[in-house]
Amino acid sequence: MMMKRLMAALLAAVCSLASAQAPSQLAIKPALKVGYAASAAILGSAQAGSRLVAVGDHGVVLLSDDQGAHWRQAQTVPVRSMLTAVSFADAKRGWAVGHWGVVLATSDGGENWALQRSDLETDRPLFSVQALDAEHVVAVGLWSLVLTSSDAGKNWQEQALDVPAGAKRADLNLFSLFTDAQGRLFAAAERGMLLRSDDRGQHWTYLASGYKGSFWTGASPAPGVLIAAGLRGSIYRSADDGKTWHRIESGSTASITAALLLKDEGVELLGLDGLRLQSHDRGETFTAASRKDRAELTTGLALADGRELLFSRSGVVRD
Repeated sequence: MMMKRLMAALLAAVCSLASAQAPSQLAIKPALKVGYAASAAILGSAQAGSRLVAVGDHGVVLLSDDQGAHWRQAQTVPVRSMLTAVSFADAKRGWAVGHWGVVLATSDGGENWALQRSDLETDRPLFSVQALDAEHVVAVGLWSLVLTSSDAGKNWQEQALDVPAGAKRADLNLFSLFTDAQGRLFAAAERGMLLRSDDRGQHWTYLASGYKGSFWTGASPAPGVLIAAGLRGSIYRSADDGKTWHRIESGSTASITAALLLKDEGVELLGLDGLRLQSHDRGETFTAASRKDRAELTTGLALADGRELLFSRSGVVRD
């Protein structure tokens, strides 16, 4: 319920800002260098080779070259709007997305970013981005917004989605992208839906789980296995590529915001109220624990040494 209220507040703020400011009054401004950057709300994270990259509020882009021990801001970021997600194709080339339909690109591991796309006419935030390789990138967001690029982001195409069964229009909010072992692309969405693309985001198929709430994240810990999770600790699992689903008990009512793939086909889910859920049987069962600080966990990284690095609405989580 808390996450649902947060989303409602976000949409209300977007509508209020759009009505209060005419497009001519809005402008793209570069992010500021601030001393509290590591405490800003962080919503997305990725690995760029050995470097760690995290993005969040006010256009903050954080970089760490020592596996999270120390963080610094990127040298140049051309926007100060909220950044929601980041993804890298390799150690150098990556993309970040956020509010006002912003897409940023980097070719030097996140040190410097260039603006590839924005839409100041209508704030349709982009919530997730996936770099499939150095040329093919997909981003998704508000009201079934799907953008694809086949030339490293030089050009972006908006893909029209089919109307889901029983709906009047294609207007699902698409919150999180992930891939499976076959390279297929999935989007976790509202109304208990996952979407799947077999052609790098050009066309999509709806996978209905039977759940009525929102999925905020998902993962594929093993071939044919899909995990979707979201509001009030809801977890759904499919072992047949999304044909059938069943609910997995989480032991918590805290909303789940992010999924990490662990070694040996394990998966960890992160959430509000400091929630951490771990599975070592491909998502068939989860063990729940909550951090004592009740941090509102938003994203995380599973590092090569077995550690998990976590982020929250209050920035980098330091243990």
